[in-house]
Amino acid sequence: QVQLVESGGGLVQAGGSLRLSCAHSGRTLSNLVTGWFRQAPGKEREFVAARTWSVGIPKYADSVKGRFTISIDVATNTMYLQMNNLKPEDTAVYYCAARNSMQVSEAEVSYRYWGQGTQVTVSS
Repeated sequence: QVQLVESGGGLVQAGGSLRLSCAHSGRTLSNLVTGWFRQAPGKEREFVAARTWSVGIPKYADSVKGRFTISIDVATNTMYLQMNNLKPEDTAVYYCAARNSMQVSEAEVSYRYWGQGTQVTVSS
């Protein structure tokens, strides 16, 4: 089992920055892909970014490329999403997710483990 706990959401003005954290605990993380999804009000949950836990090139949704950065601190088993130049359309509940694989996937259904979500609100 893998437990995921997000933190770091909040209210920020457009153009501002936030950093989300996702603390991992449970099974060993060597064969794990971990990533972020988000769900805006009235919309389906969508892929934001993901990467393999050990090493690998991250993958980003086109809407966040150049603004968001996913990173991992192996020493603390924590994944981060640095979000810069935030826009009102980034407003959503952000979820941390993980899957037992060495391949990054954008498909929500392929992720087995989920955090509880953290709200990000960007005001205009």
